[in-house]
Order: sequence, then C-alpha cells, then structure tokens
Amino acid sequence: MLKGYVSMQVCCGPQCCTLFTQDAICTLNTLQTNASALEQVRRERGNPQLQLQAMKGFLERAGLTVEELDHLNIIHVTGTKGKGSTCAFTEHILRSYGFRTGFYSSPHLVQVRERIRINGQPIRKELFTKYFWQVYGRLDETKAHGGTMPAYFRFLTILAFHVFLQEKVDLAVIEVGIGGAYDCTNIIRRPWVCGISSLGIDHTQILGDTIEKIAWQKGGIFKTGVPAFTVKQPTSPMAVLEERAKDIRCPLWVCPELEEYQVGCGPLHLGLAGQHQRSNASLALQLSHAWLQRRCLPGGISQHVTGVPPAACFKPSPIMIKGLADTEWPGRTQMLRHGTVTYFLDGAHTTRSMQACIQWFKDTAAQHERNAAGPVARVLLFNATGERDSAAMLKLLVSCHFDFAVFCPNITEAIASCNADQQNFNVSVENMLTRCLDNERSWRLHNHMGDNPSTQLLIQDSLPLVLENKSDTLVFPCILSALQWITQGRDAVLAGPVKTVIPVKPSVTAKAAPIREAAAIHVLVTGSLHLVGGVLKHIDPSSNK
Repeated sequence: MLKGYVSMQVCCGPQCCTLFTQDAICTLNTLQTNASALEQVRRERGNPQLQLQAMKGFLERAGLTVEELDHLNIIHVTGTKGKGSTCAFTEHILRSYGFRTGFYSSPHLVQVRERIRINGQPIRKELFTKYFWQVYGRLDETKAHGGTMPAYFRFLTILAFHVFLQEKVDLAVIEVGIGGAYDCTNIIRRPWVCGISSLGIDHTQILGDTIEKIAWQKGGIFKTGVPAFTVKQPTSPMAVLEERAKDIRCPLWVCPELEEYQVGCGPLHLGLAGQHQRSNASLALQLSHAWLQRRCLPGGISQHVTGVPPAACFKPSPIMIKGLADTEWPGRTQMLRHGTVTYFLDGAHTTRSMQACIQWFKDTAAQHERNAAGPVARVLLFNATGERDSAAMLKLLVSCHFDFAVFCPNITEAIASCNADQQNFNVSVENMLTRCLDNERSWRLHNHMGDNPSTQLLIQDSLPLVLENKSDTLVFPCILSALQWITQGRDAVLAGPVKTVIPVKPSVTAKAAPIREAAAIHVLVTGSLHLVGGVLKHIDPSSNK
C-alpha cells in the first residue's frame, strides 16, 4: 500500500511524478461514497454527534487531534450560494497581507489538488502524493480491528488538515462541504471567525426541505464566543440564525452593503464578475477584518449581547481593496475568449444561483454583441446532477434566447481516459444520459416545442454517438463531442492534433449552419460545476498542469 509513497522518493522527473499522483488519485477514488453509504449518512443525520465522533476517530487514526486544528487559525464558511467565492476573496485578501494561507474548498473543477491550496495555488503534485500516502497509510494500517476507511470527502478533509499543519500555514480558510452542523469540517472546535453566505434551497434530502431547516443546519458552525458574520438573509432564515447564535452564545453580525464601506477612491472593483458577488465581497471584508483584529489585537473584537446588529462599515485598507480586485475563482462568472468563440462559465446549480448567472450572462454577452462584426450565435451547454431542479433552472434560461441548447453528461470524453481526477463511480453512464434526455425534453416543453417521444439514443461501442432531433436541441455523449459541434472548428484548442474528433451524422453537422455563418459564438456553460470543470479541461490547457 505504501509502495506509491516510497516510489515517490526516487521519482526521476515530471512524468514519474504525474504517474504516481494518478496512482494516488485512483486509490482516492476507491473511497467515493456509494448509494448505500449516502443512505447511511441520511439515517445518521439525526445524530450529529455520532458523525462528528466518527470523524474524530478517523482524524486520530491519521495521527492528528482536534486540539492541533486549533493552531490553524481557521476561518470557517458555509452558505448555499457564494461560500466558495467568499472564501476566495477572504484568502486573497489575507495572502495579500503576506500571510501563508491554506484554503480547502469543494468540488474541484479539473484536478483534485485544487481542493487543497497553499498561498492560492493547488498543492504541488509531489506534495499531494507524499501527504496522500502518509494519511492513507496510517488509516489503512489502523483498520485491522474492524475499522473502515473514511469516505472520499472525509478523507480529503483530513488530508487538508494534515497538509496545512505540515506546511505551517498562518491560517486556513475552510469551506463547508454540505450544510454545517453535520458536515465533517465541523470537527473544528475553535475557529477564529465564521461566515454564512446567501441561503437557499439545496441538498434537501440531507439538510431539509425548507429554508428554515437549512438555516438551522448552516448555523451549526457557530461556536461559543467566536465572532460570526452573515450576509442579509430573508426574514425567516435570519430569525433561525439569530436563535442558533443565541443558543450557542455566538456573537453574530449582519454585513453591510458593499456600497456602505468608507472608500475614498470610488466604488470597489471586484475580480469576480456579477452583482451577486458584492455581498460575498462584503462578507469577505468582515471575515478578514475580524481575523486581522484577532491577530493584531489578541483581545479580539467586542462582543454584543442581543439581536443581530449590523457589522461596522470600516474603511478597507489599500491591501483589502487590491485583494478584492485581484481575486480569481475559476468556473464562477468566468469568461474565456478563443478568437470568435467566447465561453461564459458559471457552475450555478440552484434556482437562485441560476438567476444571478443569467443576469451576469445577459449583461456581459450584450456588451460583447454590441461590438460584434455581425450576427452572434448564442448556445447553451447544460447539465445538472443529483436532486437539482433542472426543469426550474431551464425555465429561467429560456429568457436568454439561445439559438441552440446542447446537453451532455459530465463525461469529459467518450473514449477511455487516464484522467482519474474527474471519474465518478457513484452514477452510471445510463443514468447520466437519461438525465440529459430529461433535460432536453424539459427545454423543448419550456420553449413550446412539444415533446418528442420518438427520441432515442444511438448506441455504438456502449456509448451513444449523438442524439438527433428535428429542432434546435441536441444531446451528446460527452463534453468534447458537444464542444466540437458547438464551435464547428473555430476554436483552435479543440481542433488540435491531440484532440479526438468525434464523428457525427451529416444531418447533425448541417444543423450547425447558423453557427458556422455567425460572426461570433457565445457559449454559456452552466448547471453543474462538474460540467464547467470538464469544459475547462478541454479549453484551458493551463488547468491541466
């Protein structure tokens, strides 16, 4: 079992390093949670102490203790929408002050190493491999007496803590996986400050089917005496957060609007696009400010007794202002231009986040279309997974007036690939394709095209080549085939010699005539962060390094 780690010590070059890293990731993938394990999580959610006790046991078997985590000076962040962006803003601000930062987030887009960052960069391959086998080895050696291995996310959380301790970071920004109270990151006892971004409906089978139940779960990260901040929330979930903070004796503040901060140089500029990022930026300012106050003033910030008062509208320092402006967070309101093809990428996967995505796309695409040399073809590339309400999201997307809607599963290529980072063993290919067909039918109904009961997948070599419809919708078997059809050879990155060209019927090629004749192509990729990651793997070579 420790063979991969031992071999790493005599690795002779980048190719060897990549090979051993892939070996570690393949081993990691064996820990992916299957359906029965997910059902066990749902059964246990009524007893959070049982889950956290199990996490503590795994942590100790890996050679760590919860007391050691106190030394990571943690910023703990949860929320439904914007928690990752908030963490990215916060990490960049504090890194700009010269602190050595750790940042744990999920999911990853292209490579699993993205989840564990040091000073803003994914942990290097050789370090990932080294620390992976250290943790895996300890856990494997201690399961002899009826023990088990932790599931995928639990393992990565333990690995992140191990990496941050070994790399001696000054602070760790920790993004909650799902919820808060029962999340395995909530083994943290003494964070320096906590934050809650915008709340909404998501993961209802685990967190509950109302926003009040979800707010209760999110408030579970509050700790006695630890300052916490939240963006403005609807009345009922805010009342739940207030009650949770009161019960836990956690001082809670509400962040001001970004426009209320005392900035003498005009409005604050953000590195992340979209109006919805402004509340995330305000939360990041409060989190970084509170962390800096504790670092520089050991007494911390003053406490309050009742209610949820507004947080102070302090004057952001030049370092904070620059940190907000320089923040990058791939896959969220991200735009990439390849010649006449412009990709708009956003991993929105709830109705609220999709509303924000649509507003960003409409505003940004319209600006570019006004400067185009001729007609612009608008194409939607969509997929949604799990329990997400894809029909509701597609209904919202109708307002963007796409010329084509294209659907595909989160499979990067239809051929076998050695890239283990994006393998998912929890959902069958058949189920993924069925979901795509359901999404395509929803789109047709929302666009008053009517259903097409004769639609069938054409199977060849166990995967469909393409689904042919007599309308402006298509379903492809993988992300690469969808991108190649959408761009029609106009993106050199997708037409390169290392890319396998997926054959399609002449009739399907003919349907793309409006795209070939357009002066430019605007592609909105949304519905799933995993879909966005698969697209980035193909169109952004730097994401594979």
